Amino acid sequence: MSAETAVSVQKTKSKYPRSIPFIIGNEAAERFSFYGMRSILVIFLVNQFYNPTHNPALTTVAQAKANADTHFFVALAYSLPFVGGLVADWFTGKYRIILNISIVYCIGHLFLALFDNNLDMFTAGLVLIAIGAGGIKSCVSANVGDQFDASNQDLLSKVYGWFYFSINAGSVISTILIPWVYEAYGAKWAFGIPGVLMALATIIFFSGRKLYVRVPPAGVNKDNFVFISLYALFHAGQKQKGQSLLDVAKAKHDPEKVEGVKAVYRVIMVFFFALAFWAVWDQNLSEWVLQADTMNREINLGFTKFTMLAGQVQTFNPVFLLIFIPIFNYWIYPALDKMGLKTTPLRRLGFGLFLTALSFAIIAWIQSLIDHGAHPSIWWQILAYVVLSAAEVLVSITGLEYAYTHSPKSMKSTMTAIWLLVVALGNLITGAVNKNISNHGFLEKYMIGANYYWFFVGFVSIFTVAFMIISPRLKEHNYITAAEEGKIVADTNNL
Repeated sequence: MSAETAVSVQKTKSKYPRSIPFIIGNEAAERFSFYGMRSILVIFLVNQFYNPTHNPALTTVAQAKANADTHFFVALAYSLPFVGGLVADWFTGKYRIILNISIVYCIGHLFLALFDNNLDMFTAGLVLIAIGAGGIKSCVSANVGDQFDASNQDLLSKVYGWFYFSINAGSVISTILIPWVYEAYGAKWAFGIPGVLMALATIIFFSGRKLYVRVPPAGVNKDNFVFISLYALFHAGQKQKGQSLLDVAKAKHDPEKVEGVKAVYRVIMVFFFALAFWAVWDQNLSEWVLQADTMNREINLGFTKFTMLAGQVQTFNPVFLLIFIPIFNYWIYPALDKMGLKTTPLRRLGFGLFLTALSFAIIAWIQSLIDHGAHPSIWWQILAYVVLSAAEVLVSITGLEYAYTHSPKSMKSTMTAIWLLVVALGNLITGAVNKNISNHGFLEKYMIGANYYWFFVGFVSIFTVAFMIISPRLKEHNYITAAEEGKIVADTNNL
């Protein structure tokens, strides 16, 4: 290579935007704060507010109250990204909403640390944290992409790899550390440290303010999912023979965008079945933690022996997830494809739902042992985490892939927001079940001990069977494949 060529290559070599370290540092600290707080939330609520005397007669109702509060909190946090994304895109831009809502987030953490003896104020803190976490969720990852242009697009996938690594790193570290802090130093420190990390996250983000590429708000876009759907609904009487209901909206809205909304509804049909997964997944951060508290948590590795805290067991989920993602992508999927068992997204989703039910069957069996006075090893729950983490790869990651490939470019952000709404709705269902139990409703006598988990095994199983029956009949349109085929046709015509 000549000196001139070397200089040319050096000049054209892609460079990372200088703003990226601030965004990734912000994300790692924010996720530490969120998952650290969550790691002890359900145990704290039971011990501090709902059953501080550890009265066995109050156990079922106290745990149901704590679980209900936790799932309603998560439901609120995952329903707000849709709102946060719209406000950012239409009115404020991403930078302003991330910074301003992060301050609300910090105040919420402060409430948890200060009001650990006041349920009303503590609950207010949870609401503020849900607003903070939900309000910025749809903006932070999109803000990463905004920092890149044509000169360094090739680095985008690497940066997102580091971005998601920071999420899991924050989760793993916090779920190991914060339960230990809670055990050793109490609730104020255990909730205070995540608050400090959220304040640090805000400071890191603010420190990069002069380096960010800021995409200005575009104003209200009326050719979106909400406006098109509402127009079609209120003008349903104008539907002509042979038209779909949404075709009515073409009279006022861009026909291409209306077709995009049709694609969104096709994907929502698939998302409906993922609802069963999200109704149970978050229980590994709440109900499973309470179960772990009653188990033998001694870990004997031969060369060392230690006892895990109940809140630390959930660390296995992100650990197994990081292990399974490359195993599925680079070994299991290709191996099955070579055997002629095509691993289509819908097949992955179906098997993922089956594994979800299986993981809860393990948990239900563990609980039945506990109900009969046994003290089973935590290794059995770790086995359930193995199965649930595999299910998460098959359902959650595949669901996001399906949403991306089966929606047009103009609707991809909408699909991500709707996916998060499915997470919220799943938690809302589980929260409602626990609320009914805590209020001595009709479910209480049927949901004692292991029966609680067997109920959700049945719940997921029904969705799994229905999905296997209906999925072959679902209409699919892969926009990525169609675009590639269109390009091939165009290139052929140009020969």
